[in-house]
Amino acid sequence: MRALILSALIFVSAQAKTGEDDEWVHLPNKCEVCKFLSIEMKSAFEETGKTKAVIDTNYRFLDNKGAPPIKYVKSDIRFIEVMESVCSRILQYSLHKERDGSNRFAKGMSETFSTLHNLVHKGVKVVMDIPYELWNETSAEVADLKKQCDVMIEQYEEVIEDWYKGSQEEDLTKHLCEKHVLKGQDTSCLQENWVAKKGDTAAIAEDKKKKKSKKKAKNSEDGQKKEKKVKKKKRKSKLSGENSDKLKKEEDGHTSHEDIQGKTEL
Repeated sequence: MRALILSALIFVSAQAKTGEDDEWVHLPNKCEVCKFLSIEMKSAFEETGKTKAVIDTNYRFLDNKGAPPIKYVKSDIRFIEVMESVCSRILQYSLHKERDGSNRFAKGMSETFSTLHNLVHKGVKVVMDIPYELWNETSAEVADLKKQCDVMIEQYEEVIEDWYKGSQEEDLTKHLCEKHVLKGQDTSCLQENWVAKKGDTAAIAEDKKKKKSKKKAKNSEDGQKKEKKVKKKKRKSKLSGENSDKLKKEEDGHTSHEDIQGKTEL
């Protein structure tokens, strides 16, 4: 047990290296803010773009003719809803101090805190400056990322609106970040992609989440196929029943007619 406690203390001290506060708290730069703003905005538009809902404007012109209904996916309402909620999605992120650059911002528990939680669950005493109750609270870096996101989305609302009302063929990250927010500035963070390492606890959790999502989608697809098969079978059964009834009626009619003829001849 002593060895475990010592290992935990060494682990924590290695993660929380001594140094100035500005080295320990590394706030996001403009490139990182724009990167995650565009990522979450694309996700939000993708999620809200699956509906086939139509909005009735209920507006009447002087000639008493109403304005034609519009699709929700092309409406101002959808744009406003995404703009108002997109920065709140940033709060789903956690700080992964074991990663470099913009990759330190990602959803899910960091490898560091995942390891610490496992140690606590095993009964190991973990000593940190941060109380256990605050381990899962929003970090200063993520809170600042959200704050800067709110400012940026207000400053570049017209740029985003032009992209939304246009063809949307150009990638939003390129349109917003490269061509406007970071024009003539460092854009290197936009090309940073995190590659999971074998044994990474955060990666394992992400893989489980993806597998669960795929399984759910597959079950939904299988359910739809099964439902289609049942409907097809019912239709066949119904048609078969109708044909059988029709044939029976024809046979009954034919027999009755012969009987009548026989009786007439007698």
